Amino acid sequence: MIAIKQSLLLRERGMWRPFLLASALACAGLPLYIHLPRHAASDLGLSLSLVAAALLALRLFDFCQDPFLGRLADKFPDSKFFLAAAGAGGMLAGYIALFALPPAPMPLAWLAISLALLVSGFSLLNILFYGQSLAIAGSIASLPRLAAWREAGGTVGILFAALLPELLATWVSRPNAYALFGYFVALLIASAFWFSRPCWASATQRNPSVRRANVPSLRELQNAGCNQLLVLVFLNSLPVALTSTLFLFFVDDRLALPGKGGAFLAAFFCAASISAPAWGRLLARFGPRNTLAAAMLLAVFAFCGAAMLPQGAAIPFFIICLASGIAIGGDLVVLPEWFSARLADASLEAGAAYGLWSSTGKLALAVGSGLALPLLDAAGFKSGTSNEPAALWWLVFLYAILPCFLKLSALVLLLRFPPKEAIQ
Repeated sequence: MIAIKQSLLLRERGMWRPFLLASALACAGLPLYIHLPRHAASDLGLSLSLVAAALLALRLFDFCQDPFLGRLADKFPDSKFFLAAAGAGGMLAGYIALFALPPAPMPLAWLAISLALLVSGFSLLNILFYGQSLAIAGSIASLPRLAAWREAGGTVGILFAALLPELLATWVSRPNAYALFGYFVALLIASAFWFSRPCWASATQRNPSVRRANVPSLRELQNAGCNQLLVLVFLNSLPVALTSTLFLFFVDDRLALPGKGGAFLAAFFCAASISAPAWGRLLARFGPRNTLAAAMLLAVFAFCGAAMLPQGAAIPFFIICLASGIAIGGDLVVLPEWFSARLADASLEAGAAYGLWSSTGKLALAVGSGLALPLLDAAGFKSGTSNEPAALWWLVFLYAILPCFLKLSALVLLLRFPPKEAIQ
C-alpha cells in the first residue's frame, strides 16, 4: 500500500527525487576517472603508474564486492533506508577525503582508502537504487518513465561533475578548485539522500509476489532470461569501455584538437540526458528489443563516422558526439528496465541480481581498458607527441572500428530475443 501511495506521489510531483539521487550517484562514475589521474599526480605527488595500479586493484575489489552487497540488500529488506544511509555516507566521506582534505604522509594509502570508501558507498547505494525500481515506480508499466528520468538525472550528474573543476579553476587555483569540487559533490550527495527518503520508506514493504529472500540461483536467472541479458549488457558495454578509455587520446592526437575534449564530452552527455525521456516513450510503445536495436544502429553509424574523420574535423566530431550520446541514452534507459521487468515477472529478488548486473558493467570497463591501453602502447603510440601513421591507425581501430564490430555483435545477439516482448 505504501508503495502505491509513493508511486502516486511521484506521479503528482514528478520524478525529481530519483532524478536527484541518480545525479549524485553519477558523480562517482566517469568524472572520477577524468579528474583522478591529474589530481593524484599534481596534488598528491603520485606517479601515473601508481595511480593506474591503484585503479586496477580497485576495479578488481569493486567487481568482487558487488554480489556480496547485493546479497546484503536482499538479506535485510527492512533496513534498506539504513543501508542507503551507509552508502551515501561512504560516498560523501570518500569524495571529501580524496579531493578536499590534505593528504596523509602516505598519499598512496590515503588514495586507496578514500577510493575504497567512495566506490563501496557508490556500489551499495546504486544496487539498492536499481533494486528499488519496481517499488518506486509502483508497477511494471511505470518502469519506462522512471528509467527515463533516472538515466537523465545520471547524465546530468556526470556532466556536472565532469565540468565543475574546470569551471572552478577559472576563479581559484587548481588545488583549491578540486577542494571546492569535493565539497560541492559531497553536498549534492547529502542533499540527494535527504530528499530521497520517501523512496527508501517504500523499500520496507516487500513485494508480495516474491517467493523468498534467498539469492536467485543461476538456473532461476536463466529461466527468467536474465543471464542472456547480462551477456548482452557485457558485449554492449565493451564499445563504451573502449571509447571512454581512449576518448581524450582520440581528440588530442588523432583529431589534433587539444583542449576541446570538455566541449565534446558536454555535447555527448547533454545529448544522452535530453534523449532519455524520448527513449522511455519509445520503450513503452515499441518494446525493449526494437528500441534497443535502434540505439545500437545509431551507435554503429557514429563509430563508422568517427573512423573516417580527418584531423581538425571539430564540427563533424561534435555531431558524432551528439549521435553517440543519443545512442547511449537508449542503452541506459532500455537495459536496466528490461532486466528489472524480467526479475519482476519471475518474482525474483532484485538486490543480488543487480549486484551481478553492476559487476557485469564493471568487468566490461576493466576488460576494455585492459585491452586498449596495452595494444596502443605496443603499437608505439605516445600521447602529446608526433606519432607514426601505424600508431594512429591502431588508435582509430581501437576507438572506432573495433567498437563498431562489437556493437554489431551485440545487435546480432539482440535479434535472438523475442521481438514482441513488452515492459508493462
